[in-house]
Amino acid sequence: MWLLLQTILLILLYFSLSYAVSSSDIISPSCQLQGQFNLNGNKKTGDVILGGLFPVHFFTSVPDLSFISDPQQPKCHGFYELGFRLAQTMAFAIDEINSNSNLLPNVTLGYTLYDNCINLGIGFRAALSLASGQEEKIILDNTCIGNPPVLGIVGDSPSAHSTAISSILGLYRVPMVSYFSTCSCLSNHQKYPSFFRTIPSDVFQVRAMIHILKHFGWTWAGLLVSDDDYGLHAARFLQSELSRSGEGCLAYFEVLPWDKDADELRRIVNVMKTSTARVVIVFAHESGMINLMEEVNQFWEFTFQCRFAPAPPGWLEGGGALCTGKEDLEKVDTEFLDISNLRPEYNVYKAVYAFAHSLDDMLQCVPGRGPFSGHNCATLQSLEPWQLLYYLERVNFTTPFGDQVSFDENGDVVPIYDVMNWLWLPDGSTEVQNVGEVKRSAFKGEELILDEDKIFWNFDSRKPPRSVCSESCPSGTHMVRKKWEPKCCFDCIPCSEGKITNKSNSFECTSCPEDFWSNPQRDYCVPKKTEFLSYHEPLGICLAATSLLGTFICAVVLGIFFYHRRTPIIRASNSELSFQLLLSLKLCFLCSLLFIGRPMMWTCQLRHAAFGISFVLCVSCILVKTMVVLAVFKASKPGGGASLKWFGAMQQRGTVLFLTAIQAAICTTWLVSSSPTPHKNTQYHNDKIVYECAVGSTVGFGVLLGYIGVLAVLSFLIAFLVRNLPDSFNEAKLITFSMLIFCAVWVAFVPVYISSPGNRADAVEVFAILASGFGLLITLFGPKCYIIIMRPELNTKRAIMCRGTE
Repeated sequence: MWLLLQTILLILLYFSLSYAVSSSDIISPSCQLQGQFNLNGNKKTGDVILGGLFPVHFFTSVPDLSFISDPQQPKCHGFYELGFRLAQTMAFAIDEINSNSNLLPNVTLGYTLYDNCINLGIGFRAALSLASGQEEKIILDNTCIGNPPVLGIVGDSPSAHSTAISSILGLYRVPMVSYFSTCSCLSNHQKYPSFFRTIPSDVFQVRAMIHILKHFGWTWAGLLVSDDDYGLHAARFLQSELSRSGEGCLAYFEVLPWDKDADELRRIVNVMKTSTARVVIVFAHESGMINLMEEVNQFWEFTFQCRFAPAPPGWLEGGGALCTGKEDLEKVDTEFLDISNLRPEYNVYKAVYAFAHSLDDMLQCVPGRGPFSGHNCATLQSLEPWQLLYYLERVNFTTPFGDQVSFDENGDVVPIYDVMNWLWLPDGSTEVQNVGEVKRSAFKGEELILDEDKIFWNFDSRKPPRSVCSESCPSGTHMVRKKWEPKCCFDCIPCSEGKITNKSNSFECTSCPEDFWSNPQRDYCVPKKTEFLSYHEPLGICLAATSLLGTFICAVVLGIFFYHRRTPIIRASNSELSFQLLLSLKLCFLCSLLFIGRPMMWTCQLRHAAFGISFVLCVSCILVKTMVVLAVFKASKPGGGASLKWFGAMQQRGTVLFLTAIQAAICTTWLVSSSPTPHKNTQYHNDKIVYECAVGSTVGFGVLLGYIGVLAVLSFLIAFLVRNLPDSFNEAKLITFSMLIFCAVWVAFVPVYISSPGNRADAVEVFAILASGFGLLITLFGPKCYIIIMRPELNTKRAIMCRGTE
């Protein structure tokens, strides 16, 4: 509140001074100041005067305000060596320019330097004094206008000072070039039209910090800021950038008090100690850091070579001292408080040269080609600050050290920061050395360059510390944020089966493609195992061998029957139907091979059609044979001869063909309407692809099986009815037994097939085909082959007829 009142009073005083100057024109050719400020400063005369504001003292004692008399002037104390060097740098730069015959020839620069004591009120007083002058009476021309006391000001140091001062100086277009104000808020050239700076803004400073954090993998850091525009704006931008990039989180955020509030400082130190963060980011002034360091014991004990009670064992006996907490940091020779690494002296140097080059460019103006009204040029005798401001906005030069200086549309320079490292030396002192830089270029953008071999880490490992809230999740896991904590704090949860770590988003797992599955470590996808009834696995080999064996036996039996086709036992068993039955059985055995191997479109379409047609052909032959037996029996009775005319050779062939054609029509309809297709099934095993043939239409498959079942049941019933016919070789018994086996196999097949997964279903169907095929082959042809080969004496008409009379 006191600083606000001071600012308001000073603004009112400034306007009163301006009013006095303008009104004095009526009565006097001079301007009379109404009062003066008591300021510490230094001056040098010249043709053109530049002002400077520098923090030569650290602290200020402000007297009590009674508001009944003129307030006493504040007093400064605590000599600040760096601020004094900054003021010396400006004086040195001006002397160097005056001795340079190529820059501002025949023009002598002078300066007026004031101490701001790092106090807004004093800095504001000094700025107004520079803008209006401190002489009691200023003699001007008859219009009371002329060169002001200073054409520009180098300063101020804190961002809060520059914000307040440039708000007023900007109204009168008095240029101001700061060497130390970094607040990004000052990059608004519309709000601060006469403000420039030779130090990068907080925006670049924050990004430089983020580059360093990212380089060392520090995602968990604490943040300390000063309670002013510099600290608060930097903190706001840092939080915004961390949130946007997602590359780090703040473990804590604390604002340092301006005064030496021991309780508050102790609380902040405790927060730092209890936090798991091992990196601290600080945007604060050195005065605030001094107060904080007095509360940090590791630094304190190392600096003063003492130990706080209780001291380690043997410390006191060895001559060590106890820390009292009252040791004076200002009397310690340490580089920790030396901020020369921030290049402030060089920034002052560049600011002075920016004014000099702007003034030199202005004096090079050719009359009639000037940038002002009527193409006029500015003259040294009637120079106005706004005229110098025009050239300052366009200045572009190279310093004697080879650095190019120019200002962008916001009044900022091309940014560059040195990265400095404190070395703790054995004697207890410290040394600061340059270990890299952060800079921005037109081609590479922002770039961090570090010489890590030069960096000293004050740890036993001599390596950078780890500063993360949670360690990175290993492959095969994903991050799950902890409740009520920043996103940098998380748990690692394994990815579920079929998923792997998402490289682009570590908070979720990525599903593997359809034909892939996660490996056991869940870090990459591998092709799924494929499963089908293969010729390369034992089961497939056995079934294929059995199928070929059945085909071979059928061929052998067919050869035997053909060779002995004229024998009574062959002729009595209807040799033509027997040959057809053997050929159909061969087809049944061979069609089972279509169920082995990786399913393809043609095998899926052909396997069930071939199975259905071959088995209908087989059962049709059996059914016709059974009907022929029944017709023969009826023909043997009186008046039954007419029944045989319906079962001649042509009728038998036609019946078999007709019954088979019905199945062919069923298969054709099924294939046309809803054809079986290859299918990759993942329902049985997530990590496997089971290749199978989808039946397409379960109705079609059911009709196919049902038709076979109807013929088989019909054959069984007829054979059962004629099983006890008085014949020497009653084949009806063999047919009855064979169809009983056939029906039993396929009745058992249906539930087993439905419940069998994947390639096991194909194996069950092949087994059913082979089992029923061998059942028919053995029961129908086994006894005949036995008699033909082993008991040829029974293969005679007499033997067959005799058996019939027993």
